[in-house]
This record gives sequence, structure tokens and C-alpha cells, in this order.
Amino acid sequence: MSMLLRKAWDMVLWRSDTSMSASSSSSSSSSSTTTATRFSLEVAHSDMGELEQLPSDILMQILKLLGPKAVAKLSVVCKSLRSIASDNRLWIYFLQTHQAEPSGDSVFFAETTLSSGYPLPAYVGHWPQLSFKHIYGQRAQVPGSIIIDGGSGYCKFGWSKYECPSGRSATFLEFGNIESPMYTRLRHFFATIYNRMQVKPNKQPVIVSVPICHYEDTQSAKASRQQLKEAIYASLFDMNVPAVCAVNQATLALYAAKRTSGIVVNIGFQVTSIVPILNGKVMRKVGVEVVGLGALKLTGFLREKMQLNNLTFQSLYTVRTLKEKLCYVALDYEAELSKDTNASYEAAGEGWFTLSKERFQTAEVLFKPHFAGVQAMGLHQAIALCVEHCHFADLPGDNDWYKTIVLSGGTACLPGLAERVEKELHTLLPPYMFNGIRVIPPPYGADTPWFGAKIIGNLSTFPGHWCVTKKQFRQKPRLSLIW
Repeated sequence: MSMLLRKAWDMVLWRSDTSMSASSSSSSSSSSTTTATRFSLEVAHSDMGELEQLPSDILMQILKLLGPKAVAKLSVVCKSLRSIASDNRLWIYFLQTHQAEPSGDSVFFAETTLSSGYPLPAYVGHWPQLSFKHIYGQRAQVPGSIIIDGGSGYCKFGWSKYECPSGRSATFLEFGNIESPMYTRLRHFFATIYNRMQVKPNKQPVIVSVPICHYEDTQSAKASRQQLKEAIYASLFDMNVPAVCAVNQATLALYAAKRTSGIVVNIGFQVTSIVPILNGKVMRKVGVEVVGLGALKLTGFLREKMQLNNLTFQSLYTVRTLKEKLCYVALDYEAELSKDTNASYEAAGEGWFTLSKERFQTAEVLFKPHFAGVQAMGLHQAIALCVEHCHFADLPGDNDWYKTIVLSGGTACLPGLAERVEKELHTLLPPYMFNGIRVIPPPYGADTPWFGAKIIGNLSTFPGHWCVTKKQFRQKPRLSLIW
């Protein structure tokens, strides 16, 4: 293999030299034109040399090992290799290995549906032909952006070029003195993030994932969203950030699932939100359903169960860890009660813990809130209500736009949740509403919205129409926000 690589690379250098010499000789005199023509025919005959004997799949593996820069040069100087060196599969591989893209599907989704910016274009019935070689070159020139996923429990931040978030902190909704003005808290929060990342704010755009809040389609809720939006923009632009893209957390979770329309179920820190989204826009007129329980309530429920069973622990963090590592959602709660469900986990610094029925009783609170003393509808009932509202809203476009349901949030990662939700919806909804519904677990776990922002930040056209500059914000202070 090393010998073949050497021959392939030698051919790149040799063809570059011979192409240059052929070009210079043709321009020197008319008599040399005949010689150059004869020379080019000889080269064409032996264009690939010994590589012609290799199967195409082996040749593809050699090109993968050469890397994107060498392959790009090879496709220029060797006509016989131009086709295989421009193969989309090859450049999708390079996107994944050299630009840390999670999958070729994510790149295809991003470049076909998000590249023109917000508002998203309506689906026209066909996808454009894409050259992933061209897209790779464009993406390589896109400057890295800072991604700050505000979250509802804690914030995730990092570079768009990174494979995953590089750090975590308290969310800006709970950062600093909550009695201070929002602008002051945001300024302190963003300054802390930049200091922790050790970067200057004026060097790159920033993508901010905004927590789902002020859900209602009322004038007071609109005013609150507008106030938060302007505080985010103002605090960042006063730090000399060149461009800002602020997107609703639920919308980013949908993008991470490679969708632009559907229902996002975000199990947050204190509340759970069921958010209908059409073409990237939150449909507040259809109705955002909110259930008054979240991750904190489930952690508190497990804590009480552990205390009743005389299980001692030092902090709530230990309980949360046990919830994440041992708890799950029962497909059939009554049947699960008769099973042996014991499982153990070693918590750092506190030793081993063994849980039994608490493992699935904790998650059952989502479907039976009264278990935790909460008077509210169950998660499945709230989702079914949202589906009904979407169905009868009779909005233009695809009639089944709401039938993709994406789960988001750390608690939404509990094993079995997607299957249980789908089962409950099958019971609650009539067939004409349920048929075609698909419930998708968080595509990237608790960091799903961050990855949705990463998809935007790595677009070949970013920042493009996704960002607002300081000049635009000052000229149009009431710019619409993607949330």
C-alpha cells in the first residue's frame, strides 16, 4: 500500500511538471506544437500507469489515504482520475474525517435546506445537484464561530469546528444576580464564556441558542421575547462581536435531527415544552404546550425514593448521576412492576448504589405527574393535544409536517422514552392522526441543540443570511429572531 501511495503521489508531481513543460514548449515556437501534441497523446495513453490495474474500490481507499489536498491536485493533473477524485462519497468521507462533520446526511440536509438562510425556502419538489468537493472547499474557508447553547439547566459552549462542546456553565437565565437587569447579567455571562474559551469577542461570529421561554402568543409574551432578544444582541455587540445568530433551542434540536418541520418535545430543567415548528418557525398561533415538570422534579422524586430506602448520598449531583446512568422508561409500567430490575452503579467518591423499581418509577412521573405531587397532564397527553392542534390548524404545505416528533434535553435521553411516547400516542390519537408519526430520541444526547447550531455554523454560506451585524441591529432594532 505504501508503494502504491508513493506512485500515486509521484504521478501528481510528475504530471504537474510535465503539464508546465508542455505549456511552455507550446508557447516557444510553432514547430514545438507538433512535439507537444505528440507528447500529450503519449501521456494520455499512460495517464494512470500501473494504477489502471487496480479495482475502483482499492483506488478509492488510496485516495482517502492521500487526503483532500492531494486528491484535489490529482483531479486537476490526471484526467483519468478526475471522475473518481470528484466522487461525492470520497468528499463526504473527507468532510467527516477532516472537518469533523457527524455524517454526510447532515451535510446534505444543511446545504440543501439551510444554506440560503432564514426564512427557509419552501420545498419545491426536488433537491439541487451538489458537488461535495466544492462544498468541502467552501466550508474550509468558513471562519469558525462560537456556539453558546443557553440551555435551561446548564449552558454548553465551544467552537463550531470542534466535534463537541468544550465546556459547560450555568445558563444565562440563572447566571449572576437574578435581580440585576437582563443586559447586565448577559454581559457578565458572555464575558465569562469568552474568558473561559480564551478568545477575543471581535474575532468571530457567535451563534446563541436561546432557551424556550415566554411561550404564549400574547402581546405581553411577544414583548418579553423582544426584550430578551434586544438584550442578547446589545450585550454581544457592545463587546464588539462582529455578527450574531440567535436561534430558538427547539428549532436547533429539529435541525440536529435533519428536519425543518415537526414537533420538538424539550424536557427542560423545570418545565417541559411541546413546540410545533413549520419551516423553521415556531407556530405559537397553533399553540406551544407546557407541562409544569422537568428534570429537576424527576431528580427530586428519585432522591425521595432513595431516602425512603435508606440510601445515603452527599449531594443532589449524585442523585442526578444515578438517574442518568440507571433510570429508564418502562414500555408497560404495570408489567415492569413484577420484574427483577435491580442494577448498580459506582458514583465517584461515594461508592456503589443499587436501585430497583425506582429505576423506572422515576421516569413514570413524566406520564403520571401525580406520582410527584404535580397537578398536570402527562407528557403523552400534552403531545397528543399539540398534534391535534397542528392537524386542525390546516396550514399550507405538507399536511403531515407535524408527524416528526423530536425529543430534546438530558432527561429525554432516558432509554425507552421514544418507544413509550409512540405507544401512548397510538392509544390516544385516531388512526388518521397517528399514522406516519415517528418519535426520534435526541440525535446527539443532551447536546442536541448545540449540534443543531454547529450545522448552521459550518454551512458553506455562513454567516450569510443567518447573522445580524451591529450596523443592521442599530438600523433595525426590531429585527425578527428565529424563535
